Amino acid sequence: MLRVALTGGIATGKSYVRGRLAQLGAATIDADVVAREVVAPNQPALTAVVERFGQGVLTPGGELDRRALGALVFRDDEARRALEAIVHPAVYAAIAAWLATSAAEGRTIAVADIPLLYETGREGDFDRVIVTACTPQEQVRRVVARDQVGEQEARQRLAAQWPIESKAARADFVIDTSGSFEETDRQVEAVYRALVALAGTE
Repeated sequence: MLRVALTGGIATGKSYVRGRLAQLGAATIDADVVAREVVAPNQPALTAVVERFGQGVLTPGGELDRRALGALVFRDDEARRALEAIVHPAVYAAIAAWLATSAAEGRTIAVADIPLLYETGREGDFDRVIVTACTPQEQVRRVVARDQVGEQEARQRLAAQWPIESKAARADFVIDTSGSFEETDRQVEAVYRALVALAGTE
């Protein structure tokens, strides 16, 4: 089975590309969804987050208040690293289990959407890496529109990740999402054909 990581910067179209790859036949998983699952109530990672950041990061119902936690970590590098040290190992363990299951089910291509792949140094876990990319200016515009935040906060979020050019330079495949959906779709289809060919030879 070909293990593929899909990554990129914030608001570069990873979710859209993952959805298209799934429609074409790839098994897919979203690390952001996994990250929410590992900090669900009664999960060890949530207990560790509360121990580190306090009860203020919980809702009255005992769930993680992602907005409150985000406000803490986006402006504090040490706090962000502390959160990542709790959440990332749990997320990667879940992805590893999913990859093993996908292989056992006979899937030929498995794509894991992992926003912080390079930041966490885990690209070596995968056979190929796809990076979605657009200009930083377009990233800021999309974050402001999508998350209803100010431009300064959007730029802070970008600054917490590697520059998109650095990720693209390391990728096996780059999909430019700056244009129309049709243009993106054509690139996704070409990458998928290449992955199918690789899966048949490796």
